[in-house]
Amino acid sequence: MSLAERDKKVIWHPYTQMKDAAPHIPIVRGEGVYLFDETGKRYIDAVSSWWVTIHGHSHPHIAAKVAAQLTTLEHVIFAGFTHEPAVQLAERLLPLLPGKQEKGIL
Repeated sequence: MSLAERDKKVIWHPYTQMKDAAPHIPIVRGEGVYLFDETGKRYIDAVSSWWVTIHGHSHPHIAAKVAAQLTTLEHVIFAGFTHEPAVQLAERLLPLLPGKQEKGIL
């Protein structure tokens, strides 16, 4: 069974009329600005899949950093918790914002 057929059998895609929807394109990998389906056909990712707008898919530096982070902590909810990478990111971003912004104490 193809990936598209398996998808149709088990997934309800948001904002999709499932009764007469065309089969979804089964993407198996991304590289730079391209997405590739299970037959190897290449598509330009014009939607830019959220965070890959600037760097593209499968950027080696980003992949290495994500892989390294996953060996320590892959995710923790911010409701009552924090973590070092989030604090480091905020510390690096705040000085880049205009007007000397800072987190106000509530």
